[in-house]
Amino acid sequence: MTAIVTTPPAGEPVTLEEARAQLRLTGEAEDGLLGRLIAAARAQVERATRRALVTQGWRLYLDAWPPGRIVRLPVAPVASVEAVTVYDGDGVPVALDPQAYRLDGASEPPRLKVTAGAPAGISGFNGIEIDFIAGYGAGAADVPQPLRHAVLMLAAHWFEHREAVADPGVLGMPPGVAVLLSSYRMLRL
Repeated sequence: MTAIVTTPPAGEPVTLEEARAQLRLTGEAEDGLLGRLIAAARAQVERATRRALVTQGWRLYLDAWPPGRIVRLPVAPVASVEAVTVYDGDGVPVALDPQAYRLDGASEPPRLKVTAGAPAGISGFNGIEIDFIAGYGAGAADVPQPLRHAVLMLAAHWFEHREAVADPGVLGMPPGVAVLLSSYRMLRL
């Protein structure tokens, strides 16, 4: 099972102004760096929690249907499943009818149930593709406040500790960020 982002988020869960306020910066001279740090912090928070913060497109590749044809999607929350495609023995894509699958976006991890009559991917490796939309919403206001604050804290931490190899005490996830993320972590099953 491999999952990739097909459409990155159009924006970030925090603004440059919020990051400047967090760092008590009065000027805009560091905005380029802050923008990169915010994007990196968002990506790290998403990896640590297995959650998409801002709306983004994903594709999951499978070799075969799992037992019971219940697919656990790798990130949450999932807003919709856009397409399910299987490849036949000749490598020809076959789009499944949306009636052949059902999304359970309320469970964690989110699940996709595929009907028994739906075709299986016959081509072997990555013979099944599931395209879905994940994220809390398109805007920063849609993202839960603790996750937004974790992005701010992590970006600020990296701003203050710019060295690639620093004091071992500052490596890894800062404790305050880890605490904020702890109740949002989605366990890998």
